[in-house]
Amino acid sequence: MSRLRAALIGSVVGLLAVGCASFPEQPPPAGWSEQVQLTPQAGPRPELPGELPQSPGQAQQGQSPPSVPPPQGCKDFNPLVIATCLNPVSGVAMTDVTQAGVVTALATERTTGRLLRVTKDVDPVVLHTIAVDAASDGGLTGLTLSPTYPEDQLVYVYATTATDNRVLRIAPGDAPKPILTGIPKGPSGNRGVLAYDRTGALLVATGDAGNPALAANPESLAGKVLRIDGAGQPAPGNPTPGSRVYASGLRSPAGLCVSGDGSKTWVTDAGETADLLYRVEAGKALTSAAWSWPDKPGITGCASLSDVMWVATANAPGTQFLPMNQDGSFTGKPEPSHQGEDGFGRIGALVALDDRTALIGTVNKAPGGAPVSSDDRVAILIRPESAGSKD
Repeated sequence: MSRLRAALIGSVVGLLAVGCASFPEQPPPAGWSEQVQLTPQAGPRPELPGELPQSPGQAQQGQSPPSVPPPQGCKDFNPLVIATCLNPVSGVAMTDVTQAGVVTALATERTTGRLLRVTKDVDPVVLHTIAVDAASDGGLTGLTLSPTYPEDQLVYVYATTATDNRVLRIAPGDAPKPILTGIPKGPSGNRGVLAYDRTGALLVATGDAGNPALAANPESLAGKVLRIDGAGQPAPGNPTPGSRVYASGLRSPAGLCVSGDGSKTWVTDAGETADLLYRVEAGKALTSAAWSWPDKPGITGCASLSDVMWVATANAPGTQFLPMNQDGSFTGKPEPSHQGEDGFGRIGALVALDDRTALIGTVNKAPGGAPVSSDDRVAILIRPESAGSKD
């Protein structure tokens, strides 16, 4: 496990053990800052699981200290909270944790188009504001880091503009640069999400722009999982040489995740009659869901862990754990979690930090939510010991 993750989890476990401890104050950073030098494998990639260190406080994982008082304005006393008083958060990515346990991450807001750097007990820093059309499900909806982020600090986002949906690359000190444009835009189906596969190719899940026929059209970029390089060109090894299309059949994707060993890729989608989870395979249409939720709890972000699929819900508080076999098949039913005081309400973005923790962004300020004074928040979520157990 990377030094970054070991420090992060050690800090979190220690805070849970002592109760209302807080991270030390840090001055607001100015602009992009140099990150600790880590290898790509040890960098803050959300799909790369590790192992939790053993500690006396580990038995209480998954539960916030009962003595934590409720928020007071934008001040949140839960030690797992990294940022407060944001607009609904559509994407999150961990970037750094210091030896003192100060956590820094990036976050995107869907409706404002803001990309922010958030640090515990420091005011959020707006890095960029992208002009977006947030009507329907569009806006700034996807965020991921380059697999070599510690060296190049490249950030990729998915945005709905006045004319199309597109992928933009953001380099330190530079304006966002579009690398893939012309993804169809429509009255719905504009949401898109991003992730990297084990080869370093960028995966882009796109909506159908409100036209299901586009999702089935191999010439259209809508309703697809695309696989591109860092310049937006078709990645080597795609099913059809010269085509960006990797798989097809999506409506309004909300989560895209790759297992830690890179062997399994998943995408969540808002179907017409159910929320859906698909396993993504090269060249195959997304027609048979690996799991479906007819009650439509709003399945959004996902994390493919060693023995469970961990998904967030945006229409209901909390997360769910779906027990998973080594081959990617599922046994049993989804197990709800983090629905009460051990959670943070409704969750949009969820990315794994390792096999037991995730970075999340809440959407409690979205219509239908019940925000507290410190919402919306970026926080760390810890998997309960019993979550996803097949026993």
